[in-house]
Amino acid sequence: MTSTYWTAKDFDVFTIEGLEYRMEALQQKIQPKFRELGDHFSHHLSAHGKGEFFPHVARHARRTVNPPKDSWVAFAPAKRGYKALPHFQIGLWGTHLFIVLAIIYENPDKKGIAERLKKNVDELLLLPDDFIVSGDHMKPEAEAICETNKDGLEKILERLQTVKKAEFLVGRHLPKEQAVKMTEEEFYRYADDTFNRLLPIYDIVIHSSDCYSLK
Repeated sequence: MTSTYWTAKDFDVFTIEGLEYRMEALQQKIQPKFRELGDHFSHHLSAHGKGEFFPHVARHARRTVNPPKDSWVAFAPAKRGYKALPHFQIGLWGTHLFIVLAIIYENPDKKGIAERLKKNVDELLLLPDDFIVSGDHMKPEAEAICETNKDGLEKILERLQTVKKAEFLVGRHLPKEQAVKMTEEEFYRYADDTFNRLLPIYDIVIHSSDCYSLK
């Protein structure tokens, strides 16, 4: 029987009590997979031709009491730091896996990014029905793009443009029950497809004119 890539024990890490014990489990069970994914998909994203991408496995180094509720590997075109840049993430909450393009509150160009996405909001609406959007990377909840519709997306982007702490994430959430059934090949193929669909959105975010002319 072919083994799956993710297991229920990976997701159960986020039920472990105590910062030290949860971090130990993260380091032993999940971070080796994040490093594998980081090595593979940094090359995949670099091949897009919009800069060399580097992997950043979340360290949660600033935490002193509360254990992390989620964890991830990020991909950004910078060796040191990624939070101020548009970046991609593969990560886990206790309930689901996520693969997203993220613009979080540290980004200094949120206003410009929001303007560009608003002018190209139809590109977001063309994403498959299982794609989601979120305005807060600290919360596991997200909205399906097909249910948010154009007005809802424009409101999220307006908030990104005007509210200091506002954020914008777009991508896929994969429920734990589905993730633990995927083989390594199936998961890599799923992640490949997700990134390939997000890269045109990334081009808009970084104001690339190679593929799109802004309206």
